[in-house]
Amino acid sequence: MYDPVQLRTFLTVAQTLSFTQAAGRLGVRQSTVSQHVRRLEEATGRALFVRDTHSVELTEDGEALLGFARTILRAHERAAAFFTGARPRGRLRFGASEDFVLTRLPEVLESFRHRHPEVDLELSVELSGTLHERLDAGRLDLVLAKRRGPGDERGRLVWRDRMVWIGAEGLRVDPERPVPLIVFPPPGITRARALQVLEGEGRAWRVACTSGSLSGLIAAARAGLGVMAHTRGLIPPGLVRVAGLPDLGAVEFALLQGRSATGEVAAAAEALAAEILSAGDHLSRPA
Repeated sequence: MYDPVQLRTFLTVAQTLSFTQAAGRLGVRQSTVSQHVRRLEEATGRALFVRDTHSVELTEDGEALLGFARTILRAHERAAAFFTGARPRGRLRFGASEDFVLTRLPEVLESFRHRHPEVDLELSVELSGTLHERLDAGRLDLVLAKRRGPGDERGRLVWRDRMVWIGAEGLRVDPERPVPLIVFPPPGITRARALQVLEGEGRAWRVACTSGSLSGLIAAARAGLGVMAHTRGLIPPGLVRVAGLPDLGAVEFALLQGRSATGEVAAAAEALAAEILSAGDHLSRPA
């Protein structure tokens, strides 16, 4: 009833919230993406997206289809891997940004290790800026991290979201006083974005807490020490959006593969990349 090609297109649109970016990631024309979604909507008898010239959002039926689509596609992938007999192996150095500490990434990695036991997975959790530096230096083979900002199109887009200001419930920011910031240290991409938008609006700020650990930043925010910039879809429990501050814009998470990865390492990196891409929207939700 449901074509795997159409399901893969559906998942990609759900992850990127853009028919144009989905087409780019899949290597097809935008009209093809629209056609796949339309045929899937005809097959289900339900509208899967609400879309206009400015935005794309999942409907309730679209949200419901996400889990079914992932299950169907993983079954196809397992069957293909079994009958081709292709099993990647070797040591894979994978880097993930701090943003994924409290998400479902461990579930994805567990699934990967179960399906590819011959791969020796070495995980590094760092700031996105640090991961970009380590990848460029040849010290990592595959990275899942924020893109550096507008104009950065490196890697394969996993998903796109908005950045928002968050803090403890009931926290109010006094417009007459410097904004108290809870931030990662340099070269944190989120830190740079927060400072850039505040300075662009002429808002004074001060650093109330700095930590290289997301858990440390969350603890400071829950204690009411200040506000932090964070991905909208990954707001931790106990924290809420804070109004009255400049718009932080969009954030994109991408997969980047090292240029030095060849042979067995490149095959292992591609296998993990496929696992992450198929679970992109799943990753964008807290565990």
